Amino acid sequence: MTITALVERIEIDGQPATAEALLWPALVQTGHFTAMQVRGGKVRGIDRHLARLDAATRELFGRAVDGERVRGLIRHILRDDIKEATVRVHVHAPDGEPSFMVTVRPPTELAVTWEERAQSLRSVPYQRPFAHIKHLGGFGQARHAELVRRAGFDEALLTGPDGAVSEGAVTNVAFFDGDAVVWPSAPHLSGITMQLVEAGLPAAGLPTRHAPVTLADLPSYAAAFVTNAWGVRPVRRIDDVTYGIDEELMGRVAGVYEAVPWDAI
Repeated sequence: MTITALVERIEIDGQPATAEALLWPALVQTGHFTAMQVRGGKVRGIDRHLARLDAATRELFGRAVDGERVRGLIRHILRDDIKEATVRVHVHAPDGEPSFMVTVRPPTELAVTWEERAQSLRSVPYQRPFAHIKHLGGFGQARHAELVRRAGFDEALLTGPDGAVSEGAVTNVAFFDGDAVVWPSAPHLSGITMQLVEAGLPAAGLPTRHAPVTLADLPSYAAAFVTNAWGVRPVRRIDDVTYGIDEELMGRVAGVYEAVPWDAI
């Protein structure tokens, strides 16, 4: 697949990306990003995306992010002709001030049935450094993800010392103990979809908490699911531990996410 098939548009600070402007993001991996699905020109949780960009930019570069500027850059690249898309906002600081690279890719749609969406995960001994930041340069997680796909799995499950479960390579993972949804408390990125789902679970009658989860604990859970910018998907297997697809549970969790309003950019 060609790059042009993957990326429809790239702009840096509102201008079409030139070869010269792309040198910094191509060669320097100090930066971070957020990824979102756009439907009808709107995004779920736009304020959370902007808060993520602001917090990481303050931590990495000591500068605040103007949320209205970011919204304007996204509107500019979408213009009036793109209503459905995957949008990423990358933040670099080539001269000490935040610079925003915005990319537009085709939208991602999940399969219709839970069976088709179901994921198989393989645990790997790896945790993302500075896991709370959606940073660039994630060779370790990308390499593990590729290796587990070659072995017939869909996603890598990142683990730390003593088999502590943290997150997927590109997902958050949650477990259901029969009463509550449990999110691993090991270092992880708090994904936007995870945040939106977690906030709405109590109102859907599903208590939720963060707690240590280890590989040894996995057989004790009744079900598991993953979340990312694409949505919510059930987990059918982690290593040799299998889970049935609890469609009633998944319907409630997905219902929480689907009830989140789409925000104007």
